[in-house]
Parts: sequence; C-alpha cells; structure tokens
Amino acid sequence: MAQIKVIDTSVNVLTIENNDFISLTDMAGAKKDEVRAADVIKNWIRTRYTI
Repeated sequence: MAQIKVIDTSVNVLTIENNDFISLTDMAGAKKDEVRAADVIKNWIRTRYTI
C-alpha cells in the first residue's frame, strides 16, 4: 500500500489490478471536527459516480 501526501495529510492508496483506490476515511479524518468529516463522506455518497 502506498501513501500520498495531500495538504499535509497522508492518504493511503491501494492498487488492485492496475486500478488505484484512495482512502476516503483518511481524507475525512483530516478534517478538524467530526461534523466536517461526516460531510466528506456524505458528499462522496451523493455523487452519481459513487456506484
């Protein structure tokens, strides 16, 4: 598993069959409070590209 650094936050990157997947949990954890972290997850779920 590799890691990238995004605005002073380490985000895990997993590669499966030449496809890269980033950790949404790592990105949400970078937010200052739980409410904003939950917003990251909620906004990601709302996009039409999620499923």
